[in-house]
Amino acid sequence: MSLKQLIANIKPLDETAMRSARARQDMLTKPAGSLGRLESLSIQIAGITANASPHLEHKVIVVMAGDHGVTAEGVSAYPSEVTPQMVMNFIHGGAAINVLARHVGARVTIVDMGLAIPLPAMPGFVSRRVASGTGNIAKGPAMTRAQAMESILSGAEIVTAEIAQGLDILGTGDMGIGNTTPSAAIACALAGFAPAEIVGRGTGVDDAGLYKKISAVERALKMNQPDARDGLDVLTKVGGFEIGGLAGAMIAAAANRKPVMVDGFISTAAAMLAVSLAPGCWNYLIAAHRSQERGHQAMLDWLKLAPLIDLDLRLGEGSGAALGLSLADAACKILNEMATFGEAGVSEKG
Repeated sequence: MSLKQLIANIKPLDETAMRSARARQDMLTKPAGSLGRLESLSIQIAGITANASPHLEHKVIVVMAGDHGVTAEGVSAYPSEVTPQMVMNFIHGGAAINVLARHVGARVTIVDMGLAIPLPAMPGFVSRRVASGTGNIAKGPAMTRAQAMESILSGAEIVTAEIAQGLDILGTGDMGIGNTTPSAAIACALAGFAPAEIVGRGTGVDDAGLYKKISAVERALKMNQPDARDGLDVLTKVGGFEIGGLAGAMIAAAANRKPVMVDGFISTAAAMLAVSLAPGCWNYLIAAHRSQERGHQAMLDWLKLAPLIDLDLRLGEGSGAALGLSLADAACKILNEMATFGEAGVSEKG
């Protein structure tokens, strides 16, 4: 399916389902509004799914991985070979995302969107390689426009396949040494932020490393001149294959009435791209958490998304999204399983 067709399939939230969910929330055995964001979250999910009693049985976290040429500028505390090493850790179930996914009962799918070194086929691992890593954005474009579109459509196809296996809510995750740099560049390009406002320490670079990152983003923006009015151009000029894949995944989820639990800094950059390409998908996004990464709050503000939690996370992988999935599940269970005043024989407010 083309990107244009996917965007055309994104519908507004279902107002009838939301009214029914809101009415039930007001009848549950509690003071109205006393469960705060859990109430509004359940109503949003009802609108997304067009179901006044949504159930999130099949929780899926898609972790997209890719390498970045900009690591040559010294923007990361870790070498680029850590990307495939961590992907292997994901596949073997030993990373934080695996532990948290097991904790919340989520399925994890790992996708190679553009590792510098390809990995063999393994269960739970999907190869949708666009190329062997992106170009160095400080010296030229990250990819071609055709590759940018390929990354988006590949991400959409991954989610479509996951829906066929059973997917009620999507959690987004990433892996890519150096990918906070293109993510910051995307945010600056789309929202007009100054790099010093957005660029953070990522994997934990020192002051010299932070300066290199800011400089790399400044040079990327000056060299490539990404067009803020064209999300595909921004992805082409300063993005990453896994970031494009995540944007496509979000658009496909919205086109299929599935809620999207957005992880941290990288996933939020992908969400900015997704909204710039398909404004209608905004209603389907839920911000899992506020990252410790500098600039994340400004990106959330631009998206007008309020994070569910703030635990000073800055790992990525979908770790915050996994915790967010648990809250979304809890919100829907409150809506569906809690007794109303009438059912419980409890007197209502006088």
